[in-house]
Amino acid sequence: MTIRFAAPPRTGSPRLDPRDIGKACGLPANDNGGSRASDAMLHAALRHFAEHGLAAAHRARKQAEAAFFAGDRQGYDWWLEICRALDRRMASELGSRLTTGHGGAA
Repeated sequence: MTIRFAAPPRTGSPRLDPRDIGKACGLPANDNGGSRASDAMLHAALRHFAEHGLAAAHRARKQAEAAFFAGDRQGYDWWLEICRALDRRMASELGSRLTTGHGGAA
């Protein structure tokens, strides 16, 4: 059985023309889901993660709960945003649970 080689018709040019490349690539997207977290909040969340590792979101949630039950709204908002930066689903569940009055240690 023989092996045949078929070279592309234009070996010096890319397979897609520049218009098609632009359409395929599109605009770059931010991977943080449109989060409104500021640079300071992101820095704080990363520092918290560096200190606590994979348990950082859980610890931030606990801090938010403690601030909420202590009546510290500013502290609650701060820790909730850190939790949101680390684990959006956990922060969403915490926020909805505490605002609906089903609070309690989790």
